[in-house]
Amino acid sequence: MSELYLVTDTDMGCRAGHTVPYIVEEACRAGVRWVQLREKTASTRAFVELAGELKRITQMYGARLIINDRVDVALAVDADGVHVGQDDMPHHLVRKLIGLDKILGLSVNNLTELQEAKGADIDYLGVAAIFPTATKQDTSSLLGLEGLREICRQTRLPAFAIGGINAGNIRDVMRAGATGAAVVSAICGHPSPYEAARELSLLMSE
Repeated sequence: MSELYLVTDTDMGCRAGHTVPYIVEEACRAGVRWVQLREKTASTRAFVELAGELKRITQMYGARLIINDRVDVALAVDADGVHVGQDDMPHHLVRKLIGLDKILGLSVNNLTELQEAKGADIDYLGVAAIFPTATKQDTSSLLGLEGLREICRQTRLPAFAIGGINAGNIRDVMRAGATGAAVVSAICGHPSPYEAARELSLLMSE
């Protein structure tokens, strides 16, 4: 089953007139069952308070709450898991801290990073970036659909594609072999996060 994965963006939501809890609840109401809270500038206190609020929302809908990078925040609110990138805490240390019963995701940006992740105790991959996006300024390392297809071919782990995915290209992403699609602006920046998530979910299943 194809899965839609929401990655939050506070600034983008604000520009669209939405708070992060509103976006998350509307997306969950539309069927999203993966939510990653990503906060790069918030204070630790603010991050923990927001994570706690999202934990209550995601629990209500049976969705998973994943915390980007911050293991301490994930542990503080008993989140469902942590997602780390290549420059974050090494995944083997994250696993040691969160235990075996929590979800651990890892970003890979190319085949070299995929090979380095083989045999690692991780639960899924975030494969980035597929298309140009405002959240990624450097477009020289874009994978494109062919790069995504090759990574999906070489791994048995669930692979969530991310980067510039929207209603116009999400079907192509799924046809390339992705388990699911992680989206930021297509939901956070939309006038109606509920309608955006519902439309994306329907397109993924076509």
